[in-house]
Amino acid sequence: MLHRITIPQFENAAGRRLDVEMTYQVFGQDLGQAPIVLINHSLTGNSSVIGPQGWWNEVVGKEKVLDTDCYSFLAFDMPGNGHGGPAPEIWDNYREFTLQDLARLQLLALEQLGVDQLYAVVGGSIGGALAWELAVLAPDLAQHLVPIATDYKTTDWVLAQCKVQDRILHNSANPVADARMHAMTFYRNPTSFSQKFSRARNPEDGDFEVQRWLTYHGKKLEDRFQCAAYKLMNHLLTTCDISHGTGDFIKAANSISGEIHIVTINSDWFFLAEENWDAYVELSLIKNDVNIQEIKSVHGHDAFLIEYRQLNRILKPIFKQKQLHYENHQYHTLRSR
Repeated sequence: MLHRITIPQFENAAGRRLDVEMTYQVFGQDLGQAPIVLINHSLTGNSSVIGPQGWWNEVVGKEKVLDTDCYSFLAFDMPGNGHGGPAPEIWDNYREFTLQDLARLQLLALEQLGVDQLYAVVGGSIGGALAWELAVLAPDLAQHLVPIATDYKTTDWVLAQCKVQDRILHNSANPVADARMHAMTFYRNPTSFSQKFSRARNPEDGDFEVQRWLTYHGKKLEDRFQCAAYKLMNHLLTTCDISHGTGDFIKAANSISGEIHIVTINSDWFFLAEENWDAYVELSLIKNDVNIQEIKSVHGHDAFLIEYRQLNRILKPIFKQKQLHYENHQYHTLRSR
């Protein structure tokens, strides 16, 4: 069920004040009945983590690694992503917002819900970058930070790809479909394409299967995602910066009191594994409770949505506390209201 709350007179990075509607869903146990795990969705995702339209059914659910019998799973829609019924929040002035703004909105929403502590914050891709931002703004909020296939900063490579995406979104006759086709080329990589298609042609029309596949994914996103939402989310990718302009990312990350579990992908051509490994090495020199795990895959950035066996194996130790009874759990997650 989709729930709604309003953050009144929120001031964004540009100094504009506006009322922001936040939509969210809760899966598993009711808030206050079990430890809470906040899950942040990726660029074209939404708060439907599990269910008929769920994008993480292989990870979250009854008797899954993220077990709905043992945790409350809370998922917010990133405001402006177009999800949320007949009149979703759409921001035409999207350049006025940053990913830090969305983290601040999440904190205000959690406050309205009476949540003052989380067991974990988990997110993939831009959702993982948002998790980093949230953890730096509220260092004591979560016991575990799990950023997957992401980074705590926007690299020059990501900036370059987002620039091309932005030009497609503003100049193409079919902006969402064309931008999606371009994005799929860096969500995967050449090895993944070769393994999947091997220069195969469709027997009916003779087109290369890779071309048909790109067209399919472009049309599929065009049918469900608004161009204004895509422009916003692409812009937000350019604003990842936990240092908040200082450039000292390690100092910012070191302020996080919870355990940090970086999950990277060896073949990721978007958020590069070497960037994650560099962050881990630098941060581990000054912080004890940080670790890194690497998904081995040919499928590039999208591997976190493909290699579920590996991802579940990585996540399982973090959520082993699921066997504890809530009344004996040390992390009371909902304050009295």
